[in-house]
Amino acid sequence: MSQITLNVPDISCGHCEKTVLEALRDKPGVKGVQVNIPAKSVYLDYDENAYSLDQVKEALDEEGYPVAGAAPAGIQAASRDGLILQ
Repeated sequence: MSQITLNVPDISCGHCEKTVLEALRDKPGVKGVQVNIPAKSVYLDYDENAYSLDQVKEALDEEGYPVAGAAPAGIQAASRDGLILQ
């Protein structure tokens, strides 16, 4: 299992949260999804062998929420210049 934090800058409201949760919740290998609206981030606990990070990004992009960065859970994913900030 992997835990990652995704930077999703277009998350801004409860509707966004619901859409992201619905896009990922029932995918194979996804154990848990949490959305943090103020941080514009998504925490994902998943089996990368059952559902890849590329598939996660594709699913969110299809819903209008492109991923700008990803980092191991506990580290804030930053989109600016590819840096990962703690």
